[in-house]
Amino acid sequence: MENSKTKVGLPIEKTPIDWKRLFFLFLGIGLFAVVYYSPLWPDAVDPQGKNFLLTKEGKGAIAVFLLAATWWIFEVLPIGVTSLAIGILQALFFIRPAKVAFKDFMDPSVLFIVGSIVIGMVFTKTGLTKRIAYKMLSIVGEKTSRIYLGCFVLTAALTHIMAHTAVAATMFPLLMAIYALYTDETKPTKFGKGLFMGMAYVAGAGSIVTLLGAARGAVALGFYKDMTGIDISFFQLTYYMAPVGWGMTFLLWFYFMFVCKPEQDSIPGLKEKASRMYKELGAWNSKEIMASVIVGSTILIIALKSFVPALDSLDKTGILLVSTVLFFIVNILDVNDLEEIPWNIVLLFAGAMSIGFCLWETGAAKWMAVNWLTLFQSAPAIVFILGMAFFVLIMTNFIMNVAAIAISMPVALVIAPYLGVAGEVILFTALVTAGMPFLLLVGAAPNAIAYNSKQFTTGEFFLYGIPASAILMGVLFLAIQFIWPMMGMTVYLPKAL
Repeated sequence: MENSKTKVGLPIEKTPIDWKRLFFLFLGIGLFAVVYYSPLWPDAVDPQGKNFLLTKEGKGAIAVFLLAATWWIFEVLPIGVTSLAIGILQALFFIRPAKVAFKDFMDPSVLFIVGSIVIGMVFTKTGLTKRIAYKMLSIVGEKTSRIYLGCFVLTAALTHIMAHTAVAATMFPLLMAIYALYTDETKPTKFGKGLFMGMAYVAGAGSIVTLLGAARGAVALGFYKDMTGIDISFFQLTYYMAPVGWGMTFLLWFYFMFVCKPEQDSIPGLKEKASRMYKELGAWNSKEIMASVIVGSTILIIALKSFVPALDSLDKTGILLVSTVLFFIVNILDVNDLEEIPWNIVLLFAGAMSIGFCLWETGAAKWMAVNWLTLFQSAPAIVFILGMAFFVLIMTNFIMNVAAIAISMPVALVIAPYLGVAGEVILFTALVTAGMPFLLLVGAAPNAIAYNSKQFTTGEFFLYGIPASAILMGVLFLAIQFIWPMMGMTVYLPKAL
């Protein structure tokens, strides 16, 4: 039967023009063109008088950076497609060779994300997700505020013993199972936004507490030792970071209870329902046991890398991907499961790695860091410290957090003695803000994993992240001025002459 819309004489339905999308599409292109084709910009000069030239390639990297940020925030294109544009622009405008730009798309960090996502898939397929979700709900009860808190605390606690990317991938299906008990509707809800964005934010907050939460901690401590000769121990890091990480965890709970207050105060009968559904799952089956052994062994080996010298040379991505191969060997996964991997999210991080390396290798990131930090070389000490932390906070939303620390710390450590600032506080403040990129999905893998819930847009994530970042800076101020000195940290020193 002929469709009524195609009958002769009836007007053809036209798709309305999305003017907002077109505006931001061309805004990104315009920013790229203005920056790329502008004359060379002045050199950056550090406090010791050293000049940092911004080359044509470096200026091109900033141009790509601005285009990608605009398209990512406003979702002009699928986020993974914007990432492809990052590689394309580098190649076509001779910013970096195509072989280099696209090689970053398969960086070990990207493959680590793939391995982490696969673990989350295994938890879902074997039923481990439901088993954990039902048990947790039977403990925390029916109030949605306590469900928020239970999920946030569990997320933060897990990041103390495993990488926050793996934690997010593990928690994601767990939260999906919990959300399914909240509503049957597919459209986003306030509870859904708070649950998934909160998980991403808290994964970052928890990951700063130990060296096991993310690679940034170990790299930064090694970098700091090379520059100053001072060795910061595992337990010293945890001692100072725990109040900040856990303080942010509970503050984020209050924050999301305010901005994403659940539509329902409670889910009547949930506790009994969760207990009943847990019992209905019965005894653990062989695949659940096998999956638990593989995941547990993988996490244990990665964790032991920090303590056992013999394991230190093993690459964590290689260890994690062994678990992926084992899942297929023991028939927990099959070839059809490869289609379930959210490649949009994988491409997002691939592009983030590419633009991060681009800014780093062309010298653009260093040029920006020197220009920013020298603004504070005559400022009060606390303003300088927070200014450095703010720079890391912004940059870590766009490039690798390790790179954000590496480009800012050398300059900050040169300026610090002249303002009477101890190097130790520079290290810890940088690690705090590097761990909590609340603005863009590319800032951290948990952000992108949470986005896969379809409960929020990239624009919403950005807007919710502004107050959360302000809260973080407030907590950092309190830590620098009051908490850390009370705990014995030296923050201020006599000024160098």
